Amino acid sequence: APLGSGVRRTAGGAHAMLVPRHWAEARRSLRVDGRAVTVRRFGWSSASEAEATAHAEHRAAEAAAAIAAGQAVAPRERKVPYNGADGLPIREEILEEDKDGRFVVTRNSYGAHCLNAPSLLIADVDFDAPRPSAAVSCLLASGCWALAATVLASSGSALPSAIAFGLIVGAVLWLAVLALYDSVARLFGDPSTRAGRRLMRFVRSRPEWRVRAYRTPRGLRLIAVHRLFDPVGDLPVIERFFRAVRADATYARMCRLQRCFRARLTPKPWRIRIDDHLRPRPGVWPVDPARRAVRDAWVARYEAAREGYAACVFLDDVGNGREDPDALEITRAHDERAGALTDLPIA
Repeated sequence: APLGSGVRRTAGGAHAMLVPRHWAEARRSLRVDGRAVTVRRFGWSSASEAEATAHAEHRAAEAAAAIAAGQAVAPRERKVPYNGADGLPIREEILEEDKDGRFVVTRNSYGAHCLNAPSLLIADVDFDAPRPSAAVSCLLASGCWALAATVLASSGSALPSAIAFGLIVGAVLWLAVLALYDSVARLFGDPSTRAGRRLMRFVRSRPEWRVRAYRTPRGLRLIAVHRLFDPVGDLPVIERFFRAVRADATYARMCRLQRCFRARLTPKPWRIRIDDHLRPRPGVWPVDPARRAVRDAWVARYEAAREGYAACVFLDDVGNGREDPDALEITRAHDERAGALTDLPIA
């Protein structure tokens, strides 16, 4: 692996991207077509700040040479959170590292704890859109009323007639929308049922598979426990699984780019009555020492508020495959830290 890449070889033999402890930034200045250009590149290392600095200098020099040669290379990299880091390692504070390198727990850009596992296949599945809310109902009905009132008023009809007609049209249209939604739900099942059927169809034709299913606030979390996966070498299998269960598209993309799988272990702040963001923004690591007190104060509030909540709850095992001991051990670590085997409310 290149210097300071934060990449190591796992027990299963796969290269997997881990989370560096040390970060640095280097700059190179050059002139291109008579104008000054400053190239900025990050470097990282799991070993030391010195190695991170050397890596940053190396990457900055490479980028400057590419720009000088006329290649279309962005002069600057930005500090961005996990879901915007196209190919850079995960830039988050490390809270816990497994002694055997099987997983790392980090604090993400909005403050929650996340499990990052290079070989434990995890899929995040959001349910289909729920039944339209009361707010959406009111909005649609108001729009129908306004449209009908405008049409009737322009034709010279009295305002009371326009209002009555608009209300009738809005009510009828909305009842039709709800009836259509309920008909589809009765025919195909609710979102949870449909998601379960997709998982069962995938596993039924693959007797070696075994998947643990968990309920999350918005859908399902699926963890394969029959073997470990190489995010690079097993990519075709992983992508087939993601497509079959309709894994969240952004999550699937980031698993591919970061070469690891990921699961949130603690509640989202806004679900436990913490409405302000983790500071300083954008919440990525490392943080300027002058701003650490602000961050630490927010973290203390969050850690106190998250007690009494789980991130998911275990539902069932699906499939008849044998459990892999290593996959099961990482899954147990997930279950403990996520509160998955408790009766706590999920958030």
